[in-house]
Amino acid sequence: MERFTDQEWGLLVGLPQAIVVAASAAQEDGVRATLSESEAGLSAIAEGRESGIGLVEQIAREIVALMGDPDEGAVPPVFEFTDREAGVADALDRARQAVEILARGAEEGEAAAYRHWLVTIAEQVVTAATSGGVLGVGGELVTESEQWFVDRLTAILRD
Repeated sequence: MERFTDQEWGLLVGLPQAIVVAASAAQEDGVRATLSESEAGLSAIAEGRESGIGLVEQIAREIVALMGDPDEGAVPPVFEFTDREAGVADALDRARQAVEILARGAEEGEAAAYRHWLVTIAEQVVTAATSGGVLGVGGELVTESEQWFVDRLTAILRD
């Protein structure tokens, strides 16, 4: 979009994916749970294509074009941070930057929809799999660390 520099646009397009990885990393889980969270994240991103908000729809279409369409059976790659704490902090910092970028280059309705979409993505990721338990039985749906991440993101994005 011509309202944003290439660097700004890259941050706005990359942020939903970073939110998926950070929300998943907020609680260390096994491979199966992490895959479920990644799939939920890609589905939440893809849902943005039908948001009715041009900015969100365009970003969602770009991401789905790169990652694959979950409606067509695409399975997202599972990304993990080498340093979870630093990765989560970086995603939150990028969210702060996005707020500033949107304040300069987007209408308030678009900006609010984008910010809300990011929170929705995080919520869908953290509720995609339980943590703890044994062999998928028991455990917590949303752990304290996952809720902390969603709450922090919500505060940063003012959603």
